[in-house]
Amino acid sequence: MGRKSALVLVCLVYLLCSVATVSAVTMGIVTGSTKGTYYQFGLNIAELVKPYGITLKVAPSRGSVENIYAVFKRPNTQLGIVQADVLAFVARVQTDPVLKKIAKKIKMVFPLYNEEIHLLGRSGLAGFSDLQGRRVAIGREGSGTYLTARLLFEISGVVPAAMVPIGTDQALKALKAGQVDAMFYVAGYPVRLLTSEVSSDDHLALLPIRDSKITDFYPRTTIPAGTYAWQEGDVATVAVKAVLISYNFRHSNCENVGRVGQLIYEHLDWLREHGHPKWKAVDLDFPLKGWEQYDCVKRKLVASPAYQATPGEINPVLKAIKEVLQE
Repeated sequence: MGRKSALVLVCLVYLLCSVATVSAVTMGIVTGSTKGTYYQFGLNIAELVKPYGITLKVAPSRGSVENIYAVFKRPNTQLGIVQADVLAFVARVQTDPVLKKIAKKIKMVFPLYNEEIHLLGRSGLAGFSDLQGRRVAIGREGSGTYLTARLLFEISGVVPAAMVPIGTDQALKALKAGQVDAMFYVAGYPVRLLTSEVSSDDHLALLPIRDSKITDFYPRTTIPAGTYAWQEGDVATVAVKAVLISYNFRHSNCENVGRVGQLIYEHLDWLREHGHPKWKAVDLDFPLKGWEQYDCVKRKLVASPAYQATPGEINPVLKAIKEVLQE
């Protein structure tokens, strides 16, 4: 047997053994609205991991609280995307003892991107503190906007006359009709609803959030002037991170979640090029306060090889065979 034939045979045996040891896996990720960024991130991750034998089923949801429950008890749902303040919400606002117990076992896979807190109000209001004694739409119960708004009032001590739990579309209609004085919307700017459904004729404005108790908890940021056609100046606000999470699984789920984490880490450049534009703002190494990274992911990252292939690139073993045959 010639040198080329022998080397090809060895490579093929190695390839077959590798295939045998890495079996196909089906997993699930719970996200958010099908029109939202969470859902698109889920689809991007599913596309990334598919060539590596992992089928990731992407499910929509009604928000961060539902997602915590889902990764704990929904069949074959190992991953979810939530807002970073969900644990603080459970600790300080939520009274469900089961949810509190679950939350203690939730771990971060990676921090993702910032979501700015939009506070839209009647033009006579000057800022967040003016919500004292006002009627405020805080998002649908269980949504990320809902939990952030509730937490903002909890930590600031500002007490509105009513916290109205309605979705953002309904909230904007209520605001225009004078049924509420302000509304919250937590999302990365520009927000489509505020771009297409608000104009200067509505006499609404983005209100600044500068309360020191809030800025001690949330990172400061700015929504730049002109982000929306009706917005004249910069607006100071705060942001909350979107976070990829898992439950503290053991055994096979630990291994599989670790594999997904490793693939995301090694192929972030591919996600930035081919995925949702918000991937460009992702810093997987960002030190996020209040969260502990899942040890199943940490171990995979430590063991991550220096060589980082991209999705769709030829398998390194097949590449070696091709090079030998071309000699």
